[in-house]
Amino acid sequence: MSAEIIDGRKVAELVRASVREDVDQWVAKGNRAPFLQVVLVGDDPASIVYTGTKTKACKDVGIDTNTLVLQDTISAKELKGIIKDFNQDDSVDGILVQSPLPSHIPLYDVIETIDFRKDVDGFHPMNVGRLSVDQPCFRSCTPAGVMELFKHYSIPVKSKHAVVVGASNIVGSPMAVMLSRENSSGKATTTICHKYTRDLTQHTINADILVVAAGQPHLIKAEMVKEGVVVIDVGINRVADETSEKGYRLVGDVDFESVRKKASWITPVPGGVGPMTVAMLMKNTLLAAKKSLYPE
Repeated sequence: MSAEIIDGRKVAELVRASVREDVDQWVAKGNRAPFLQVVLVGDDPASIVYTGTKTKACKDVGIDTNTLVLQDTISAKELKGIIKDFNQDDSVDGILVQSPLPSHIPLYDVIETIDFRKDVDGFHPMNVGRLSVDQPCFRSCTPAGVMELFKHYSIPVKSKHAVVVGASNIVGSPMAVMLSRENSSGKATTTICHKYTRDLTQHTINADILVVAAGQPHLIKAEMVKEGVVVIDVGINRVADETSEKGYRLVGDVDFESVRKKASWITPVPGGVGPMTVAMLMKNTLLAAKKSLYPE
C-alpha cells in the first residue's frame, strides 16, 4: 500500500478562489472590501515571513490589509490600547495579532482584548466556547483547514476513531472538538494525546484518523500506525541538511516515507496543512466583513 497524497496547496487555492469570487460579489453590491488589520510586535524572522504570506494572500483574494509593526519594547497595556482602538474602528473587520509575542506580554491577555466579532484567528474564549457547543463562530484556522481537506477528498469522519497528538489551544484542542462535535463533518470518537500521555503508540495504533501537531520531528513512525490510517501532519520543523542551500529542510511530525506505506491518505510537509491555514483565514475575514456569524 502507498497512501494517496492530500494536496493542501490545490485545495487551498480552491478555497481562495471561492473567497475571491465572494469578495467580488460583495463589493459589486456596493460594499467596501473586507479589511484585515495585522499587528506584528518585534522583528522575529519567522513572524515577518508569516505576516507577509498572509498579507499577500489578502491581496490575491481582494481583501484590503495593513500591518502595524510595533517595537518589542511596547508594554502590554499599550498594545491592548491599540487593539481596543481597532475594535472601535468600523472600517476594521478582522484583527490578527501575530504570535509569538515578547515574553513580557501575556498572549491570552491580548487575545481576550480583541473583539470576538473581529477575532479571525478563532482564539478568543467566546469563539472557543461557541465551538465547543457547536454554535456559529470563527473557527481556529488550522483545524478548520483540516476539516476542509476531509470534505474535499470525501474522507469519512463520522463514527471513526480519531486520535489527535498535541493539545495546544491553537491546533490540538480545537481539532479534537471539531472532529467530535461538528454536525456536518465531525462526529468521530476522539482521543487527545499530549506530552504526558503514557505509551503513545497504544493510542496511535488504534487510530482510523491520526492528526499530529506536537512540534517534534518524525515523532510518528510506521510501527505506531495501522494499515489504512488517514494521517494529517500539522508539524513544520526545521532539521539540519547540508545538501540544502538554506542549510535546513522542513519536515513534519510524521516519518512520511515509512508511514505512507501503511496509510490510505497522508499530508506532505510542506504542501499539506500549511496552505489551508492561510486560506481559512481569508474565509474568516470575509465572514467578519459580512457579519454573518455575529449580526449587528
